[in-house]
Amino acid sequence: MKKLIWLLFFVPFILSAQLNESDTLKVKAKLSVTGFWQAGNVETFIFRARTDVSVVPIKNWVFKTQNSYVYQAFGGDKADEDILSLNFLYLNPEKKLYPLLLGFVSTNFRREVDVRYLFGAGITYQLINTEKSWLKLSLTSEYEHTNFTKTNFNIDEYNGQETINTIRGTIWLNGKYHLYKKKIIITHESYIQPSLSKRNNYRWQSDIGLELPVWKYLNFKVNYLHTFESLVIKNQKQQDKFLTFGFTLKSF
Repeated sequence: MKKLIWLLFFVPFILSAQLNESDTLKVKAKLSVTGFWQAGNVETFIFRARTDVSVVPIKNWVFKTQNSYVYQAFGGDKADEDILSLNFLYLNPEKKLYPLLLGFVSTNFRREVDVRYLFGAGITYQLINTEKSWLKLSLTSEYEHTNFTKTNFNIDEYNGQETINTIRGTIWLNGKYHLYKKKIIITHESYIQPSLSKRNNYRWQSDIGLELPVWKYLNFKVNYLHTFESLVIKNQKQQDKFLTFGFTLKSF
């Protein structure tokens, strides 16, 4: 039993492959639980959970939600406890060009973000949509509200502001490609998100994955995530990089 518990914590199962809202399946769902625990001279605990669900509530509409929770502690001290909920509503996603609504809610312990939410709308254009590959470009605009737990920032003009509101414009580029007779799968999801009123307030993210199929419902995966935020609490680094190894589980 102890060996089984250790295995569940040590082996990361990453179910973060993107769900394509233009697929014809009416219901798609994924669940991931990842973790690592080490005790002794170095005490480390990491727990991550994520759900991905896509449904068709009515004809020509698709609702997609991604929800994740992350907790990390090193030497008994909490390093991360983050919640992220990404929600999209698409109209006629089988077309070449289609509109979308979005709503995000998140917290970030390390970056001192008590709560952040965004609401907006935009359009998506399908550059490629075949059985083996797809590539999509989206343009959206959002209202963002961020409440920080501290008010001393790396950019002096924001000092003293516990709450920062802004309108953002976002460019998204998402894709998935099957290569060498589906023996290699490459995924990427990137965006750049500047404030439309403040040039010094912007962020970007790039998430790249390489998958090697092991079984019909199981792929080995290497994932690289790079994030950047221009506005952070003073003495914090603006960028984070993550390189992870694990497996992608899917039910379709």
